[in-house]
Amino acid sequence: MDRRQFVAGSAATAAALAAAPVGAQEVYPSRPVTFINPFPPGGAADVVARPLAAVLEPIVKQPIVIETKAGAAGQVGAQFAAAAKPDGYTLLMHIVSISGFAEVDRLYGRPVKFTNDDFIPIARFIADPMVLVVNDQQPFKTLKEFTDAAKAKPNDLIFSSSGLHGALHLPMALFLKSAALDLKHLPTNGGGPALTALLGNNSQALCSSIAAANVHLRSGKVRALACFGGQRSPALPDVPTLKELGYDIEFYLWVGLFAPKGTPDNVIATMRQASKQAAANDKFVQAMKNLGQDVAYLDQPEFKTFWDADAKRVQDAVRAIGKV
Repeated sequence: MDRRQFVAGSAATAAALAAAPVGAQEVYPSRPVTFINPFPPGGAADVVARPLAAVLEPIVKQPIVIETKAGAAGQVGAQFAAAAKPDGYTLLMHIVSISGFAEVDRLYGRPVKFTNDDFIPIARFIADPMVLVVNDQQPFKTLKEFTDAAKAKPNDLIFSSSGLHGALHLPMALFLKSAALDLKHLPTNGGGPALTALLGNNSQALCSSIAAANVHLRSGKVRALACFGGQRSPALPDVPTLKELGYDIEFYLWVGLFAPKGTPDNVIATMRQASKQAAANDKFVQAMKNLGQDVAYLDQPEFKTFWDADAKRVQDAVRAIGKV
């Protein structure tokens, strides 16, 4: 190659580079996206993530893989997602308990593994009032019958939960404190195992989401005594709220999608738009109705506002319960 050819070739290369868009980004997503489910199969995050993934895939034109990383009432999966590369290919489907992990670490004098600031909220899909249920082997038909029995024999009845200070423990502990009841606690590693413990009579009571318990409510395997919502749930119109029964308690199990801090704005924007479409999809809406749940979608700005306020309630509850 002589000097003239070299100069000409260099000039052509420079021109091509100059013509390329400044800051051009890879089209997202260009490969499968993983949703981390931080609980065993059968919990609220799982039963929302799977039908959501099914309707998201044709929207983003990539597979959505559900990867379970359970443990420590959802903290293991959240910590994994917080440490993941912030490129949009590892996202987190989590629930209300994500708001309390840092406070629990502080309570026990442990190093804080992550805070809410380590995540970018993308969208909220449901906000399910909790429901206090007992299994069909128990005689209780009303909350009063349950509380009377618990007072008559302290620490005789057992309640299961998704883990210490987890989403199923916090509301039950608040209720027990308000009602001055003493029950034994059987912590498990997720909502699914907690429900399994109830169905097997290894526990007699559980504070569950309506969505997770609904199929067993319909079959008669479990019985609802009270809801934690501000008003009666359309899915359980005959079940009174705790407020109706004299307890000033509200608690919701919501499910939302999060990205690790540092995820690019264009990736967040793409997944926000895709999530909005998916949440309005008839198949997803019907899947939630089959669980006894209405879609309660919030886009990022509204979800962030909601999460900030809800996190304060959860953190206050952790401090009120204290070490257990």
